[in-house]
Amino acid sequence: MLLPDWLKNYKKDQLGGDLIAGIIVAVVLVPQSMAYGLLAGLPPEVALYSSVLPLLLYALFGSSRALAVGPVGLMSLMTGATLVELEISNINDMVSTAHTLALLVGLILITMRFAKLGAVTNFLSHPVISGFVSASAIIIALSQLKHMLGVDIPRGLPVHDTLYYLTTQFSQSDLITSMLAVISLLLLWCFKVPVVTLLERNNLPLGLVQFVSKSGPLAAVAISTFSVSYWQLNELQQVSIIGNIPAGLPSLIVPNLDPTLIKQLLPNALLIALIGYLESVSIAKSMANQKRQKINSDKELLGLGAANIASAVSGGYPVAGGFGRSMVNFSSGANTPLASVITAGLVGLTLLSLTPLFFFLPKAALGAIIVMAVIPLIDLHTLKHAWDYDKTDAAAMMVTFFTVLIVDVETGIVAGMVLSIGLYLHRSSQPHIAIVGRVDNTEHYRNIDRHQVRTDEHILALRVDENLYFANTNYLEDTIMQLVADNKKINHVVLICSSISVIDSSALKSLDDILYGLEKAGLTLSLAEIKGPVMDKLRHTAFLQKVGLDNVFLSTHQAIQHLQKLS
Repeated sequence: MLLPDWLKNYKKDQLGGDLIAGIIVAVVLVPQSMAYGLLAGLPPEVALYSSVLPLLLYALFGSSRALAVGPVGLMSLMTGATLVELEISNINDMVSTAHTLALLVGLILITMRFAKLGAVTNFLSHPVISGFVSASAIIIALSQLKHMLGVDIPRGLPVHDTLYYLTTQFSQSDLITSMLAVISLLLLWCFKVPVVTLLERNNLPLGLVQFVSKSGPLAAVAISTFSVSYWQLNELQQVSIIGNIPAGLPSLIVPNLDPTLIKQLLPNALLIALIGYLESVSIAKSMANQKRQKINSDKELLGLGAANIASAVSGGYPVAGGFGRSMVNFSSGANTPLASVITAGLVGLTLLSLTPLFFFLPKAALGAIIVMAVIPLIDLHTLKHAWDYDKTDAAAMMVTFFTVLIVDVETGIVAGMVLSIGLYLHRSSQPHIAIVGRVDNTEHYRNIDRHQVRTDEHILALRVDENLYFANTNYLEDTIMQLVADNKKINHVVLICSSISVIDSSALKSLDDILYGLEKAGLTLSLAEIKGPVMDKLRHTAFLQKVGLDNVFLSTHQAIQHLQKLS
């Protein structure tokens, strides 16, 4: 088996950064993984199992040097929503189904790799993604309030029902549980801001500052666990705890391959695969750009697919690249995927020998960790920017946001994707068509509405700023025929094709109709500035033979000069 490039070219001076980053990410990953397992409605060991073998497989096949793969908020939320949708209540069945879901996600990603479908995520615009992520962050945060308040709220409820339950049951919240949650939140905040500021003022080493700044989750887990154990809060105050976590590394298993189950899971697995890939690639590209590195989309599909299959066969659930952990990995000095290998080793060591320490870990603390992790994902800046620049994008973002909140995550994703495609079709169905004229004595031609130009009353020169396809052919035909009908002096029409990269068969038929209509009215049609690939396809068509190669010009200026001699 061929070694990955990063390992073949590994240098000794990279080890220090990888070692520090691997340790720091492990400190973040262990408590965060258990928290995300809680979000998915799965036992904590399932999330920890998802943090060992998947990291190794991604390091082997992925292309990012700093992406930290493992359980993440969105994947956990969607996994939990899938289990609720299938109305699975038995914990063993839930775990088994999660394994199968991870397997399907992995197989879908690998299939996308070989079908070269990495660009499919382009159908989701940035505002739509932002609306989806922001709404999901709110849902995730609200879902953890039941653990932080100690109240009983059914899983998988819409936001308005969750808020109703929280409002009606707030008076029944447990004081001790709530105090543990508040203390955990304060600890997490302190490690992010005041503690870091204090350490920086004392000019302590950067590595130490970074380690301490990322240790908030570990501190919250340690202090809350000690408190519950010391004062026996689980027995005396009924504080909900994690309980027993089986010690030992995950065993290799074969996921449930029941055809009925696979058929039920497939639609959700497809959406989870798309969102996981989109989230991971976005994060990976963002980090790679800062170091002038490249991300290979095919390798990302293969790496993430292999990671999910590894998660499935080692007792885990769907995984992806996490924003928070990846940025921790990146900022801590990770040079290669060896940092993730070190992280996986430390998580494996935790599973082997440290799981008894988490017995008294309160779910309230894990809920606080999740809330602090997802709050930065609520993106108001993009909404403001979209509203100021393009209100249709802002509308798409808000539709996605409220659909996710009011209906469910899957419907919100589909709505966002359909809306993105719909907005594109709407915009391109009425392309910008400019009447152009000559700028002074130059060979440049510009829009008559924007520049001081000269035109010939007998020549109509039009520039179409869009590809021509089935959705906009009628608009182009109507526009041209209306313009020549309104101006009886026009004898020639020049169609400038400098912005046209594609002409589909419907557009070709429409161009043929335009040519026929102009000829019947006694006008000529000329083409200018046709791109090479477009000309290659037109060269053998009946349409171009009717137009005639003598009426196809390299530049607009040549076309106008030729037609002026004829007038």
